[in-house]
Amino acid sequence: MPNASKTNLAPKPGFLTDDFLLHSEPARRLYHEYARDMPIIDYHCHLPPDQIATNYYFKNLTEIWLKGDHYKWRAMRALGVDEKYITGGAPDREKFLQWSRVVPSLMRNPLYHWTHMELKNPFGINEVLSSENAGDIYDSAGELLTNTFSAQYLLNHFRVELVGTTDDPCDTLSYHQAMKGSTRGFIVVPTFRPDPVMNIDQPESFPSYIARLGKAAGMEITHFDSLLDALKNRHDWFANLGCRASDHGQVHLYAYDYTLAEVRTIFSKGLRGEALSPDEINKYRSAMQYELAVMDWEKGWVQQFHLGAIRNNNTRLLTHLGRDIGVDSIGDYLQIEMMSRFFDRLDQEEKLAKTVLYNVNPTYNEAFVTMTGNFQDGSLRGKMQWGSAWWFLDQKDGMTDQLNVLSNMGVLSTFIGMITDSRSFLSFPRHEYFRRILCQLFGQDIVNGELPNDLPWIGKIVQDICYYNAKSYFNV
Repeated sequence: MPNASKTNLAPKPGFLTDDFLLHSEPARRLYHEYARDMPIIDYHCHLPPDQIATNYYFKNLTEIWLKGDHYKWRAMRALGVDEKYITGGAPDREKFLQWSRVVPSLMRNPLYHWTHMELKNPFGINEVLSSENAGDIYDSAGELLTNTFSAQYLLNHFRVELVGTTDDPCDTLSYHQAMKGSTRGFIVVPTFRPDPVMNIDQPESFPSYIARLGKAAGMEITHFDSLLDALKNRHDWFANLGCRASDHGQVHLYAYDYTLAEVRTIFSKGLRGEALSPDEINKYRSAMQYELAVMDWEKGWVQQFHLGAIRNNNTRLLTHLGRDIGVDSIGDYLQIEMMSRFFDRLDQEEKLAKTVLYNVNPTYNEAFVTMTGNFQDGSLRGKMQWGSAWWFLDQKDGMTDQLNVLSNMGVLSTFIGMITDSRSFLSFPRHEYFRRILCQLFGQDIVNGELPNDLPWIGKIVQDICYYNAKSYFNV
């Protein structure tokens, strides 16, 4: 409910004040009275469940802030920082000092905002980071991390109600099992991420992954039907531990024609490590994607699709450092025809689950949101979702564009809101960033006379987008 005592009617001067990004009185009131104190449902992230379960205490600011953060790594490389200070063996303090030298050159990059928002909350540091104050900031933040700011403390501090981690079907989910039924002030649930089962085009790794999957399911996978049995086994195990969503990171959706006999033969060849034609790969992936979608529908799960990224572009860094080291970018894959065919088949069979589409290529924004509108079926509000601005679009302009396109061509009031999509426990201010941008858009429309000055009603819509829509959508 609104709290009038928290209302700020006049803007405060300076960088990153309480009224950051809020440029009108209606925007400020919408944020401070309605959005700011909403809990967070972070239904898609990459937080390590072991660190949550064990209530991990971080050694220093580098470990929680720079380790695994490919956004920062890309910026550091662009500004001439040697790799030993990025992913290499340099001491953690030296890595942070290198980062502090980079930050002043990142003005107008979202990293500049995120860095200072995360220093302010939770650490209470209001200084602009530079090489001059980096040592003191490293020490003061490090003391809080090692003594107070554990993983669970931070989740409670940011009022996180649900965390949806991202987990391989082969994972034992032992840490989720340890957390099941316990009271910590938040819920941690797994998310079923079966991407490796689609990689039949990788004979060097596909057979061994299938063997791992079989071991996790307690069965030997010798043919396509036993593969489906193993996946259903793991799907059931995830559901037992509270899973309510799958997630798929693909270049595009697959809906090529195939027969079951063809797919059985193709899988047998892939299991032997044989090379396959592009047509065979597409047929297998189309069948696999369909079967996984039906499993989700049967359980009432949400299926999420992160589409369009071109990954691991730099072979030299990939060879030396491995995957997920900051050499991915926006791809230009064709998206819409396959998407239409895939959803249409499921819809005709009345097996289309709740769906969230994330798009990394902004040229497809309008196409994605209009495609979701084709398959809303009246069964619930916002069954088909165009997800929050993702990856390279996860910044002020990208979020604004996403909200505007969804407003113009969809129904913004049903939107399930923001996610961190992050590996860091310090990334939750991204929800604050999103909420401020959302309130600024509504507030400016009120100032312009494009919306009525009905703050209670618009405030309810804001709260729905920030929290209540996701709470209902994911059955929290």
